[in-house]
Amino acid sequence: MPLAILALACAAFAIGTTEFVIMGILPDIARALSVSISSAGLLVSAYALGVAAGAPALALLTSRMPRELALLLLMGVFVVGNALCALAPDYTALMIARILTSFAHGSFFGIGSVVAASLVAPDKRAGAIALMFSGLALANVLGVPLGTFIGQAFGWRATFWGVTAAGVVAAVGVAALVPAQGNGGALNLRNEVGVLAKPQVLLALAMTVLGFGGVFVVFTYIAPILEQASGYAPSSVAPLLALFGVGLVIGNHAGGRLADRGGLRTLRVLLGALILVMIVFTKTMHGRVEAAVTVLFWGVAAFAIVPGLQMQVLRHAASAPNLAATLNIGAFNIGNGLGAWLGGAVLSRGAPLDMLPWVAALMTLAAVGVAMIAMRIDERDPVVHAASADADAVADSTR
Repeated sequence: MPLAILALACAAFAIGTTEFVIMGILPDIARALSVSISSAGLLVSAYALGVAAGAPALALLTSRMPRELALLLLMGVFVVGNALCALAPDYTALMIARILTSFAHGSFFGIGSVVAASLVAPDKRAGAIALMFSGLALANVLGVPLGTFIGQAFGWRATFWGVTAAGVVAAVGVAALVPAQGNGGALNLRNEVGVLAKPQVLLALAMTVLGFGGVFVVFTYIAPILEQASGYAPSSVAPLLALFGVGLVIGNHAGGRLADRGGLRTLRVLLGALILVMIVFTKTMHGRVEAAVTVLFWGVAAFAIVPGLQMQVLRHAASAPNLAATLNIGAFNIGNGLGAWLGGAVLSRGAPLDMLPWVAALMTLAAVGVAMIAMRIDERDPVVHAASADADAVADSTR
């Protein structure tokens, strides 16, 4: 893989860290800014909504630019946003800074996916996207625990300064290693939005919301599951989450290779594997060793679907990939929020914790149903059936 993709992965590491590390320092922020934990938790929700709502606008505004320049601009937004988080004098300022930072997230991953796919041969594109997303997976293994430790030892502002520094390093890597790219043509709002009228693109976005949303039905409440159902002490939750992160890295790599070979059919199988792991977890969560092993395999299954979901959008939005790819990143975040809300709604009605994996399995099963509908459309449409040719056009449009 080209070194440019490693530079994109480093940027993904920094972006992933700033998204998730706030969960580890939330109590510190609440105490320092004299707000409740629930109010501090809105910083997480606002970030996700900023990714979903604001990122498409940036993708359109940057579509006139060469893609390497757009990536640098987005990293600039990321660096400035995190610096403002570190300097925020009060809760409102921190909220605004978090929303500003979130705008860089979706656009960077959307445009970065297009760039990564353009740098390799057609049969390695999903693998290239997976390598870029490995930075996001590694953020959960290394960045989040390290950022949490820094925040607890030196104050929550130090965490954001650390992420700001990581963003500067990543920006230098992008500037030095990402080759000159085309811009896909002048800004054409009709063309960019028009691609969303394709049923295959809408179905791909729906698969992302439902497939990854099922993951967050359980992941949002993984701490109480491990403590109350599995019998772990609170101090053991962080190492188990790191184990989940290891599974993410493995799944991301394997999912990229499999998606390159099998496309939508492979994605359907991977979604089925995620359903199976969730069903197993309803039983294994009640044993400490069994729960730990399942958490590892759950991480593998959860991120094995990510490259295929992103590649599915790129295959069917080749004529205007920037907005569609960015919207798919927003779809991941919508799925996160929907899954968390659905899991909370189930628990608020008195359901036990071991009900959550069943709900997650049903949500993911809905994604399998959407995948089957997409396959039927592909089989009926000879143009869509030649999806690989559409994928080739993605790379050609970037040169």
